[in-house]
Amino acid sequence: MTATAPVHVRPALLDAPLRLFIDGEFVEGTGGDLPVMDPSEGQELARTSLASAADVDRAVRAARRAFDDGRWSRLAPAARAARLQHLADLLEENLDELALLESLNCGKPLAAARDFEIRQGIEILRYQSGWATKLNGETRDVSLPGTWHAYTLRQPIGVAGLIVPWNVPLTLALSKVAPALAAGCTVVLKPAELTPLTAVRLAELACEAGIPSGVLNVVQGLGGVAGQALAEHPLVDKISFTGSTGVGQHLLRTVSHTLKRISLELGGKSPVVVFDDADLDQAIPGAAQAIFANAGQVCAAGSRLYVHEAVAEEVVAGIARIAEGMRLGAGTAEGTQLGPLISEAQRKRVLDYVRAGIAGGAELVTGGTAADGAGYFVRPTVLRTDSPELAVVREEIFGPVLVVQTFSDRDSIEDVLAMADDTDYGLSAIVWTRDLSRALLFADRVKAGNVRVNTPSGMDPNLPFGGLRMSGWGRENGREGIEAYTELKTVTVRLA
Repeated sequence: MTATAPVHVRPALLDAPLRLFIDGEFVEGTGGDLPVMDPSEGQELARTSLASAADVDRAVRAARRAFDDGRWSRLAPAARAARLQHLADLLEENLDELALLESLNCGKPLAAARDFEIRQGIEILRYQSGWATKLNGETRDVSLPGTWHAYTLRQPIGVAGLIVPWNVPLTLALSKVAPALAAGCTVVLKPAELTPLTAVRLAELACEAGIPSGVLNVVQGLGGVAGQALAEHPLVDKISFTGSTGVGQHLLRTVSHTLKRISLELGGKSPVVVFDDADLDQAIPGAAQAIFANAGQVCAAGSRLYVHEAVAEEVVAGIARIAEGMRLGAGTAEGTQLGPLISEAQRKRVLDYVRAGIAGGAELVTGGTAADGAGYFVRPTVLRTDSPELAVVREEIFGPVLVVQTFSDRDSIEDVLAMADDTDYGLSAIVWTRDLSRALLFADRVKAGNVRVNTPSGMDPNLPFGGLRMSGWGRENGREGIEAYTELKTVTVRLA
């Protein structure tokens, strides 16, 4: 199954236990430690300190001091932008090392980590750093008696607690760190306990870039301990969380007591719709990419495929051929196309869903089993069903599992939209058709925060990303991404 990994220089970060980064210093956590696993081999890769609630308190108070004394919040916007650009340069200079750390920690193909994910994170950092000099309020006309000068101010919100998941660790961390720092906030970043490597390396490079002490703090820790302490802390002004809907709901209940700001980028069960006029040479590999990229561990994965019955056999057979031809292996192995799932628990979860789907009447087209050998691998899987109530259709699996349903000429565009919208989520949707009117009508009406037409991709730092319904609150990237870390203040002056 797996190919022998080529020789790589072992990153120095792995040679000692990872420590927390608080107030400009690397310190031991007081919450114990945890092994950092290589999911390709199921072996320990490193060990990391874990933050206790007391450690989180120290980090938050350091961030609070750094915000209140103005060392970052009142630094000239151009100076903030310059330091963030310097950090982007350092990330680029260390791209190979960062990609290797990500590949080892997550199992994802090295080329994907290097040439797509981390480069995208660096571009997000460069883009958001530019907003540091462009945030502004407005003057407003008012209808009050007399003469008035009224205007608005955009000001940094304060201390931001940033909680990121394990599927795309560095890029998702940068998608939060970049706008928060560009806006003038100070931050406490909690990476997922399974994937802390690149967050710790980010802290090292931030020091080198001249980010002042206390401005960026990194606390590795368990969600129920460090994440909970961060959400509950009275000196934290905002929480930004990316992860599961269940945890997002819990965090929302937690912050409701203080009404601190919160952004939630949560799960998805995104539809992919293929009409009978679609360019199948593009749609078939596109649909496969939408679900099998990153072993399906993507919040916006196109996990529900609705295909016109006239082309269904060709589309399903084509996706199955791609699935069966994918090379599974360690992320660092030459030619790997599909890496492992992040943990044994995640593999069991995915396989349990597949078994339940088959027991419920779904047809197994291909895959559906663990791969032989070490590591947490699941073969890319395609199921067919006509039962929209199965858990494999309705619930986020977060693995390489595609569920196919069909529609026909008897179904109107409204019927197809109803199928696509038959979910609690609303993160993403993809439609394949040559009919421009149909594509635009679908894009206008489908209940999703992001719609892609004739492509499985389309992420860009200038495009806001986020979802509707159970997929969360708020947006990341674009102008909206940085404005989420600001408060809007209105000032009214009576002149006469």
